[in-house]
Amino acid sequence: MANTPGTPEPISRLIEAFHKLPGIGPKSAQRLSYHVLRMPEEQALALATAIMDVKRRIVLCSVCMNITEADPCAYCQDSRRDRTLVCVVEEPLDIVAVERTGFRGMYHVLHGVLNPIDGIGPEEIRVRELLERLKAGEIREIIMATNQSLEGEATAMYIQRLAGPAGVRVTRLARGLPSGADLEYTDDVTLARAFEGRQEI
Repeated sequence: MANTPGTPEPISRLIEAFHKLPGIGPKSAQRLSYHVLRMPEEQALALATAIMDVKRRIVLCSVCMNITEADPCAYCQDSRRDRTLVCVVEEPLDIVAVERTGFRGMYHVLHGVLNPIDGIGPEEIRVRELLERLKAGEIREIIMATNQSLEGEATAMYIQRLAGPAGVRVTRLARGLPSGADLEYTDDVTLARAFEGRQEI
């Protein structure tokens, strides 16, 4: 990102740092940088401390690869959860959404999906750790909860091919029409999947 002439170097560096964050364009990066500049010093220090605390104190759970402050994480320590059932998600934030459904199994976080175009293969995501968990023989079913994208589908199929021979059932979240959706505004792929997944009333 090119520096604006006359912009002090510390501001330019901060703009560049914000611009590297996902979803932050050049204008947003500038607005955030100038907002930080106007902050009282104690607020700016609190922000910097919070960022450094995340980097210093947060680790990956050695079991499920979720982010945690204590290893293993709270989900993996919970003896009331069904250890034979593992929900595989792309990112730690996806666990929050799944938990709202009342799911009481275990998790595995991939930290991404397969994407050969961007050079992301099985070694770049946490597939190996999932396969290690399967070797223990406790897991009976894997629920693939990756996003309904080409990459999410490819990742689900890849894991199914690896887990199937181990005698583990691999299922996929149902796909189709969201509640309250109008047919005329629904894309063709979603509508076709809704037909495929139709159920008796």
